Order: sequence, then C-alpha cells, then structure tokens
Amino acid sequence: MLIVDETGFLKKGAKSAGVARLYSGTAGRIENAQIGVFLVYRSSKGTAFIDRAPYLPKAWTDDRPRCREAGIPEKTVFATKPEMARIMLSRALKAGVPARWVTADEVYGSDHKFRRLIEGSGLGYVVAVSSAQRLFLGGCYARVDGFASDLNDDAWQRLSCGAGSKGRRLYDWAFIEFPFQSDEEARKGLLVRRSVADPAERAYYLCRFPHGTTPDELVRVAGCRWAIESAFEQAKQEVGLDDYEVRSWDGWHRHITLALFAHAFLEVLRSSASEPPPKSAASPR
Repeated sequence: MLIVDETGFLKKGAKSAGVARLYSGTAGRIENAQIGVFLVYRSSKGTAFIDRAPYLPKAWTDDRPRCREAGIPEKTVFATKPEMARIMLSRALKAGVPARWVTADEVYGSDHKFRRLIEGSGLGYVVAVSSAQRLFLGGCYARVDGFASDLNDDAWQRLSCGAGSKGRRLYDWAFIEFPFQSDEEARKGLLVRRSVADPAERAYYLCRFPHGTTPDELVRVAGCRWAIESAFEQAKQEVGLDDYEVRSWDGWHRHITLALFAHAFLEVLRSSASEPPPKSAASPR
C-alpha cells in the first residue's frame, strides 16, 4: 500500500528553504513552518518512507534571488501538494514498487488528476474527499454529503478500521457502489464513515477496487491511512526527523533522507524481532 501525507516543521526566521506562514497539522494552526510532502510504503512487515519533497509556496518560487540564497535549483517551479504527490507516486510506479492500493487524505484525494494517475496504473484506491465533492449518480449531480444524508438506517454497519491506542477504531460505515459496465476492469464507489458518538461527524472516501472486493476490505484500507501519522510520530521521536537547524535546500534533503533511512532501519529491526524464530533442524542421531 502507498500512502501520501504531509507534515510540518516549525521554524523561526525567513531564511529556511520554503518557510512561510502556513497551516501546519503538527501545530493545528497557521505557523511559521516548512511543509514536507511524503510517500510511505506499508506492508504486513511495517511502514517506511520512500520519498519526500519540501513544499515551496509561490512567495518563494516567484523570488529567484531568495531561492538562490537558499540553494534551491533554478529550474524549480511552483507545484501544488497534489502535483508533488503525483510526481512521487509516478516515481514509485516507475521503480516497480509492488503495491495494490493507494490511500490519502482529502488534500490529495480531491484532486482528480491524482485519482486518474492511480487508475492508469491499475491500482485500487480509497482516498478521502471533502463533503463538497460532487458526483453524478443515479441521474443526479450532487455533493457527497447529500447522497450520504439520503441513506437509510439499514445502509450502515459498525466496523473496525484497525487498532488504535485505545483499542479498535469503531465507526459506522455505509457504501454506495457506482453503476459499471461489464467490460470495466474495476469498480468504483463512495464510502462514508460516521462517528458512533456524533452521527453528524462524517468523512467521505472515493474508492476504486477490483471485482469481488468487500466493503470490509475498503474500510480496512481507509483505516491504514493512519499508519503514516504513526510513522511521522515515530520518525520525529526516534530518529530526529524534525530536529534540524539547516536552512538550505540540500541541507533539508540530507537531514530528512538520513532520518527516514534510520526510521526504515528501525522498522526492519522491529519486524525481525516480531517474527518467530526459525525451527531448528532435528539433531542427527
């Protein structure tokens, strides 16, 4: 599984490459920060980062002297976060990274070019979209929250999307499968997540999946997106992902790459430690 997300690095001053007043999920507010977009690979053996890139606001890319001072290459141009994610995903696909699914939050899932890239690669996806996402379904062109509000009680089922720090993450889920043609390679649908404590709190996912995929599996894939949040936390606490004082473009890449390599090394150790020891051969008589 390939997972896309971003994280913030709080900074002071105006010299660090890409630093600006930006919304940082790390702080939960607009702060002076650098933002990095990351691609993670998750398998049954663990989670590891495989690509990274710093986000450069237009205030940077439009100011070439400022970019040169920070060592940013001359040919670097402004790219949105979804555009950056498409570049990283393309690199992973070109490298032959073995994956079946892609998942991401609504910043990336709402980008139709991002979804088309995944479809063109033949992979499935479960990507979050905003409540304002519009669909043409059943002869009606409407927002996804409108379709969800028309669901009856029988459409919902309580499922776990994985284990959390306080046990299983239980939500109510509903699934609407889109009409399909018999010659289509994959099917599509809308997955809706509803809070058990507050039914008005909902999240929406567009899905593309192979024939025979069950809603339970789509829920599991949706829940796997949280793996990148755990990986960010581990990388910051264990290998100093955010503990740097470099300002330059090259300095950022060197520190981040080394930290992510160290995190991957620890994931390999964790995976090896959790595997049962090999059975010893019977002693010869």
